[in-house]
Amino acid sequence: MMISSVHRFRDIERTPEYLQPEKCVPPPSRPSLGTMWFIRDGCGIACAVVTWMLVFYADFVVLLVMLVPSRDYVYSVINGTLFNTLAFLALASHFRAMLTDPGAVPKGNATKEFIESLQLKPGQVVYKCPKCCSIKPDRAHHCSVCKRCIRKMDHHCPWVNNCVGENNQKYFVLFTMYIALISLHALIMVGFHFLYCFEEDWTKCSSFSPPTTVILLILLCFEALLFLIFTSVMFGTQVHSICTDETGIEQLKKEERRWAKKTKWMNMKAVFGHPFSIAWLSPFATPDQGKADPYQYVV
Repeated sequence: MMISSVHRFRDIERTPEYLQPEKCVPPPSRPSLGTMWFIRDGCGIACAVVTWMLVFYADFVVLLVMLVPSRDYVYSVINGTLFNTLAFLALASHFRAMLTDPGAVPKGNATKEFIESLQLKPGQVVYKCPKCCSIKPDRAHHCSVCKRCIRKMDHHCPWVNNCVGENNQKYFVLFTMYIALISLHALIMVGFHFLYCFEEDWTKCSSFSPPTTVILLILLCFEALLFLIFTSVMFGTQVHSICTDETGIEQLKKEERRWAKKTKWMNMKAVFGHPFSIAWLSPFATPDQGKADPYQYVV
């Protein structure tokens, strides 16, 4: 029977000698609950800053170019409130996705004492990550940027400067959803504003000069269209990944399914919390996932 390279690698991991617990430094003491998770990656930090700047630019154009000069007070109040509410939720979701531990496995826990505490029986298997010296739970993968193994890692996203994993996938999904909504809202308002300016005098439809107004609106239109497409695709991909209970990495590597199959509704509740409520749409509500499953180190 032919054995793939993947299976040969996993067979190597099955040998006790491969674990080499004597080479692992014991993990540091668990940090206090007040310690903030933050990845010190230059590219990720730059992308996160750019994300916030683009949202602030969109808010600037929407308010000062389109809504404030408008003579329709009700139109301005309704659209200004809606846009800023969605923008606030988008940035709050981004903040939570960036600063929430995605499900990092304790670093350096592949020590002799920890392995003995698992009380392995003949035939049972544990996997060690040689990069961060950790015993990997089932469905965990190593991130080269975070330099940690992440439980149910979907991918590393530079736009949130963090991995998308078991603990912060809800916030990432909300971030993509709210960005898509404000992008769509901005595109609709830009379309109406162009029509209004064509019908009226350009000098009266904005507090800026006509050339400046056109440039600002075109830039916003380009930004909104680009991010509407990008975040809509990401949102759909994430929802599909949640419903099928298969992360992006697992789909890419075509890993064999070794976990119990659940309904789509159960998978959604596992990410967004029990039971279904308006809290699913709030980046401030931490998912109440019930009794969490213990780390499955043994296979």
